[in-house]
Amino acid sequence: MRSHSHANWSPCHSPRTLMSDPDTDATRRAYWTEQLEAAHHFMFEQVLPYPVAENHEPLVSLQQAAAQADVVLQFSTRPHALGLPRLFYLRDGQIPSFISAAAEMNARGWVMRVEDGYRTPQMQKHLGLIPQVFDAVLKSVMWELGSQRPTPEFMFRRCSTLVASVPKFGTHMSGSAIDISVLHLDEPAREVDRGAPYLEMSALTPMGSPFVSDEARRNRRDITALMRRHGFVAYPWEFWHYSSGDAYEQVLASTGRPAIYGAVQCDLQALQVAPLPQPEQPLNSFDEIRAEIDAALARLG
Repeated sequence: MRSHSHANWSPCHSPRTLMSDPDTDATRRAYWTEQLEAAHHFMFEQVLPYPVAENHEPLVSLQQAAAQADVVLQFSTRPHALGLPRLFYLRDGQIPSFISAAAEMNARGWVMRVEDGYRTPQMQKHLGLIPQVFDAVLKSVMWELGSQRPTPEFMFRRCSTLVASVPKFGTHMSGSAIDISVLHLDEPAREVDRGAPYLEMSALTPMGSPFVSDEARRNRRDITALMRRHGFVAYPWEFWHYSSGDAYEQVLASTGRPAIYGAVQCDLQALQVAPLPQPEQPLNSFDEIRAEIDAALARLG
């Protein structure tokens, strides 16, 4: 593998400062609320009850797979929640498509940077609670609510869509999803413009945001079309998230087939998987969220 590493990305960028013009701000706020409510409906009404026929395919290292292919790829070097290493894995059946997507990007003059892959339940639980992420979500929620303090119930509602706080619809826990950035092959430190960096939390975040430039919109469209040619569907409410074989793909593509990848726990030595017990149960309680709201408000002053 011809590989570059990336050391300047942080786990969560602060939310972009939105324009202060009242009309623009109100328009963006209304759009953000509409999109998050649509994402909540998708998660709870379509994905949560969706059937899964787990096929028990093992996880495979993307870095090892890429080392055997003549492709240029990058992988984030930042630690995950709790300082844990990032786990760049997908299911065995997804590997050929992942490599072919990366190769097509190279042919176009692009480089895929994988920002995140498989997450253990521990990683997913604490990702939603670490200050860098929770504070960013809280800021976006308070902006949405006109500076009001959210209830734990409302914060859970938003975390469910922004951080996937229920394993059944957290496709990173299925080992079937990757978060990606895209860079220029001839300038590997320069990102292809998608309107905002990974992880943006604002009205720019949904894939179809009307608030990004024409160039960013074209790039989002072209990257998504490329990934789709190799079997990956885009999550409509984040411009960086792609997956296949899971309930997201079956619902978004209206296949009528059960998902073959569901939330799993994994032996990280053997990379064998087993279905996660009670994947419909939230990872974080209202009491944990309430305590974190208090802590975040204290941090934010």
